[in-house]
Amino acid sequence: MSLLPALSGRAVVVLGAGKSGLSAARLLVRAGARVSVYDEQPRESLGPAAAALSAHGATLVAGQPLAKVDVGTPALVVVSPGVPLALPSLQQAKDRGVPVWGEVELAGRVLAPGVPVVGITGTNGKSTTTALAGALLGGGGLRPFVGGNLGTPLSDAVEGPVPGAYVVELSSYQLEGLQTLRVNAAAVLNLTPDHLDRYASLPAYAEAKARIFQRQGPEDLAVLNLDDPWTPRFVPHLRAPATGFTLDERTTLPGGFTGAAVASPGGFRVTGQDASYRVDNRALRGAHNLQNAMAATLLALHVGVRPADVQQGLDDFPGLPHRLESIRTLDGVEWVNDSKATNVDAAVVALKAFPPGSRLWLLAGGKGKGAPYAPLREAAGGKVAAVLTLGQDGPLIQKEFATQYTVHACGTLEWAVARARELARPGDVVLLSPACASFDQFRNFEDRGDTFRRLVQALS
Repeated sequence: MSLLPALSGRAVVVLGAGKSGLSAARLLVRAGARVSVYDEQPRESLGPAAAALSAHGATLVAGQPLAKVDVGTPALVVVSPGVPLALPSLQQAKDRGVPVWGEVELAGRVLAPGVPVVGITGTNGKSTTTALAGALLGGGGLRPFVGGNLGTPLSDAVEGPVPGAYVVELSSYQLEGLQTLRVNAAAVLNLTPDHLDRYASLPAYAEAKARIFQRQGPEDLAVLNLDDPWTPRFVPHLRAPATGFTLDERTTLPGGFTGAAVASPGGFRVTGQDASYRVDNRALRGAHNLQNAMAATLLALHVGVRPADVQQGLDDFPGLPHRLESIRTLDGVEWVNDSKATNVDAAVVALKAFPPGSRLWLLAGGKGKGAPYAPLREAAGGKVAAVLTLGQDGPLIQKEFATQYTVHACGTLEWAVARARELARPGDVVLLSPACASFDQFRNFEDRGDTFRRLVQALS
């Protein structure tokens, strides 16, 4: 807290009372600030969050439209990731000379000096790669903090013993508010259309992702996907040596890249090393998880994890809930929870994770993000027996698939599970990979996945 002495006794505003906002408020109260938290939801809708703010000595201002609220002239405004920085209220604060930081920026200013920061961003695979990188560093004895957009907000990292590293998942929203945090080992996994309801264009979305590299120096490392067509656009943003990862053994390294992790039979090798790495863990099935494993390995090696410890971590990684999570096999039918697939490209990746000859019953739908569903239909070829739609975008998905596939318009997840139970046969897979956000019917993708798991476990 000594790094924030100027805030002691001064007014600070936090916009958004979600998990990150609550964490920022706690940090600021401990720094001695007088904290007011604004949220658009009424107090009664915030439930435990409202009580938690009061318990920590912060003031809650609920039911206020954040775009229009006048925050006055506090010493600082801290913005939760879900709150757009382009809001008129924030521009008004900036015009008055008030600094506006994202929650990660706030946290970054109080992290222990000299402790390496490992950051992961990209459209898909961030959570798995972050958790895997954390597992690899943990196996290497570094005792990392693992969080950010995944799980525990970075503002919570200041509590407890100083870790050996900070491993942080960073969304584009979080990166928008980043100003001074130096990410010593930074990876952009991929870039595909997402959050087009917030960004004016895909290049604008890419600009937000590129901010992960902005404070790096020659001793740091940038990790990029050599198979992704957007990677060349990130190169001008690099300030550190670059290494890549690729599924294509024939890939030629672009100029400026110092090495790469390259797929090989059963795993991958890292150029310039004698060691090769085996990837046969079921929690890392599919080409996309091989890419995640390569990225996590490059990050871990940069901060000093030994190759033998990397291999042990790859073997032992348990996977994450809601990411191609195998829930159960009932009467020969495997039920798989991929609720984390909140956009079309993530669902396409899930379909590609299953080998040719698979017979899948695809549960898809929810609150769409504006991307077309044609790529999902194309990826379904030869694998999907039928599509069971749910949620707000169910009719759009039905329209896309109806000319080539049987579509069951189920509306709700409960009906989709019940119908899939009737239709699936031994050897089939029922796959929840919605290609949509969950907010039309659920609190978040975790709530959707937990509901799916509960429904499936109740089947007999």
